[in-house]
This record gives sequence, C-alpha cells and structure tokens, in this order.
Amino acid sequence: MERTERDFYARDKDDQEAFLTQTWCNECMAVDLGMKEPTEYEQNGVVYIEGKCVKCDSQVTTEIADDDTDGEWEDDAE
Repeated sequence: MERTERDFYARDKDDQEAFLTQTWCNECMAVDLGMKEPTEYEQNGVVYIEGKCVKCDSQVTTEIADDDTDGEWEDDAE
C-alpha cells in the first residue's frame, strides 16, 4: 500500500473548486460542506484528495473516479 504524493494545485482551478466543495463529512453527516487544507495522493492505483471539513475539522477523503470508469460499477459489468 505505497502512497504516492501528488500536487493538488497542478489541477485546473475549476477542478480544484469542484473537489473542494463536493464533499461528504462522516462526522457532520452532511454533503457539500467543503474541504480545506487539501492533499492529493495515489494509493493502489486510486487517486484521493484528503483534507478537513470546513465545519467541524474532521478528516474528509474523496476518491477521484477515472474518466474511463466514471459512472460504471463492477456490478454493472454483467
């Protein structure tokens, strides 16, 4: 489970804004509260953006879907 750091700020500004606002907080149990202090990394071929909830400071992690598989689920492959 090697973690490779990536540069979140190398992303397009619109993408950054979308990833920072479209979040889910497991503590607040609310969607789209927002994220601050983002870090981006890849682990096992999956890209994640991790930061803190802007409301309660709990850790928030977003998995970034690959454009090639976005919207496809393994169960749908039948």
